[in-house]
Amino acid sequence: MSLAQAAVLALIQGLTEFIPISSSAHLALAPWLLGWPDQGLAFDIALHFGTLLAVILYFFRDWVQVIANGLGFQMEGNPEYRRNRMLLWLLAAASLPIGVFGLLFKHAAETTLRNPFVIGTMLILIALVMEIAERMGRQQKRMDHVNFLDAMVIGFAQALAIVPGTSRSGITISAGLLQNLDRATAARFSFMLSTPAVAAAAAKAFLDLYKQGGIPEGMLGSFVLGVALSALSGSFAIAFLMNWLRTNTLRPFVYYRIVFGLFILVLAFLRGPMPAAVTSAP
Repeated sequence: MSLAQAAVLALIQGLTEFIPISSSAHLALAPWLLGWPDQGLAFDIALHFGTLLAVILYFFRDWVQVIANGLGFQMEGNPEYRRNRMLLWLLAAASLPIGVFGLLFKHAAETTLRNPFVIGTMLILIALVMEIAERMGRQQKRMDHVNFLDAMVIGFAQALAIVPGTSRSGITISAGLLQNLDRATAARFSFMLSTPAVAAAAAKAFLDLYKQGGIPEGMLGSFVLGVALSALSGSFAIAFLMNWLRTNTLRPFVYYRIVFGLFILVLAFLRGPMPAAVTSAP
C-alpha cells in the first residue's frame, strides 16, 4: 500500500466514522472506483485504533467523570453527569447488543452483506429514519434524564450498524431523538456508546494481527500514518458534529445519504460487485 492510499483511506475513515454518512460505504467506494486491492488486517487495525483515539481524547474528561460517579466517587464537572450516576452502567448495558450481534453476524457483514445494493439501500433507508427522527423527536431530555429504556433502544440501534451503509452515529443519534433526547445529548450519548464497541473491535483486530505475526514488513509507515490521520480527522469530525447539532438539524446529512445511496445503486448496475476492501466500523 502506498502512503497516498493510506492517507486517503485514513481521512475517509476518520471523517465518516463520526459524521452520520457511513464509513463503510465510503471505504468500500474508494477501492471500488480506484481499483485498489484489499489493504489487509494491519491497516484495518490502524483505522480502528485511530478512531478509538479520537473518541477517547475528545471525551476523556467525560469518561473520567462518568466512571468516577458510577463507582460512587464525587467528582466535579458536568452537572448532568452528577445527576445521572447510573450513566456508566447504562452505557455498559447498551453496549451488550452490538457485542452479541457482532459475534453472530460479523462474517455476514464482511461478506454477504458487503455489496453495493445493500450499502446503497441502507444509506437511503437510514436517511429516511433520520428524517423521521427529526420530525418526531420532541427533544425534551438531556443526559441527566437518560434512563434504561433510552439506553437500550440506542444500544439495539447501534447493533444494526454492523450492516454496511448504516452509520453507527446516524442510527444511534436517530434512536436518541426518537427517545426524545435533544440533538446534542443524542450525539454525546452516541459517541460515548461507540467507545466500548470501537475498543472491542480494535482489540479483536490486534489479537488477529498478533496471531498472523504482527505488522507485515514494509507496512509500518502506512500503519503509523493511518493511525495519526484517522485520529486527527476523527477528532475534527466529532467536534464539527457536536457543534453543528447544537443549532442545526440532521437534514443535510439526510439529503447527502439519499444522493450518495442512489449514486452507489446506479454504479452497482453499471459496474457489478465490489471487490474485497477495508473491514471497518459501519
